[in-house]
Amino acid sequence: MNLPDLNKRMNGTVLAAEHLSMKVSSPEGSLTILDDVNVHINAGETIAIVGASGAGKSTLLALLAGLDTPTSGLVTLNGTVLNQLDEDGRAALRAQHVGFVFQSFHLVPSLTALENIMLPLELAGQPKARDKALTALKNVGLEARGSHYPNQLSGGEQQRVAIARAFVTNPAVLFADEPTGNLDTATGERIIQQLFTMNSAAGTTLVLVTHDERLAAKCQRTIHLEMGRVVQS
Repeated sequence: MNLPDLNKRMNGTVLAAEHLSMKVSSPEGSLTILDDVNVHINAGETIAIVGASGAGKSTLLALLAGLDTPTSGLVTLNGTVLNQLDEDGRAALRAQHVGFVFQSFHLVPSLTALENIMLPLELAGQPKARDKALTALKNVGLEARGSHYPNQLSGGEQQRVAIARAFVTNPAVLFADEPTGNLDTATGERIIQQLFTMNSAAGTTLVLVTHDERLAAKCQRTIHLEMGRVVQS
């Protein structure tokens, strides 16, 4: 598909994959992870990517976020074709438009909770990083834990810090990869509520990978993958 055709379809669309395929080498030969995937996500939508292990969920999320490049096809984020950017360009675009929440929290262990939230603001050169981070910390109910390091926080508290860090830059799109995967059921429920409350308030587009049916059910739409292909969207 040429770029004029793609841009014509992007009206109201914040994120799109066009004929996306991903193949990797293996001892048995070429292995297809994603096969001709087409996805269009509108601004403000909440989307769950679901499927069995090995279906290609996390690979699709990584490609949509520009963390990896596809074997073929196009990914467009906020009007920019990621395939046209080098690694530095994609990183700059993510810093400006994207937030992340991961299963393993991915907090920097040598930084306090407050400093972890300040980090993306400082990397983006935004002013008043500390004030914005303090507000984000308060929004997740952890203002009293700002000076604590990740190893001094519970799993649920670490994920709340990660959520605050993801939202502090006001991203256009928030990607979440199994955000409740390392949490017990009760803590996971609280994290789900926190995530969707903040997402609704911010009007962010939310794209998440999950095995958690409770989490998927809260999304407006589900993208179901089987063996690298979209079978329901």
